Amino acid sequence: MLDAAARRLIDPPLHRTARVLAGLGVDANTVTLLGFCAGIASFPALIWQQDIMALACIVLNRLADGLDGAIARIRGATDLGGFLDIVLDFIVYAGVPVAFAIGRPEHALAAAVLVFSFVGTMASFLAFAIIAAKRGLTTSRRGAKSIYYLGGIAEGSETILFLALICLFPDAFAWFAGIFAVACWLTTAGRVAAAVNTFAR
Repeated sequence: MLDAAARRLIDPPLHRTARVLAGLGVDANTVTLLGFCAGIASFPALIWQQDIMALACIVLNRLADGLDGAIARIRGATDLGGFLDIVLDFIVYAGVPVAFAIGRPEHALAAAVLVFSFVGTMASFLAFAIIAAKRGLTTSRRGAKSIYYLGGIAEGSETILFLALICLFPDAFAWFAGIFAVACWLTTAGRVAAAVNTFAR
């Protein structure tokens, strides 16, 4: 929901940085993997309740996620790059609440509900992309992507905001998790409706 506005703000500096890195010979997959390492580094930080360190790792992960796409657009996108980008993102997204729950078991139920809601958003996103590719459908509404990118209420910007909030206000995790889980299920419902409208014909 917020991705379009966020892109207008962050794309120019990301593209400038990407041009420099691409000129130095850095490829998109390297940035993807480095970003993934930063993302999973947030797990032990959350388990040990080092929330600001976890937030720093998450921010680095998200910056890398923007940079790898910008570099790919300069040097040429690959199918492997598109695969790694989405799979490693989903691992980080799901791992953060699990790590949070390990460090703070009193929030385990809220974390479980949240991860359950992620199943809906992730499955609906990928299933739509698979059928869209089969039908030759494309979109550029969220910029150039390796797969069909179907938006919703809970997109990348909202996820980053949620992850930042739980790191800054960990005691309110259950509230944030509940709100974001609702947003995820509304997103899933919207994608199912879009699939019915698009694929029933």
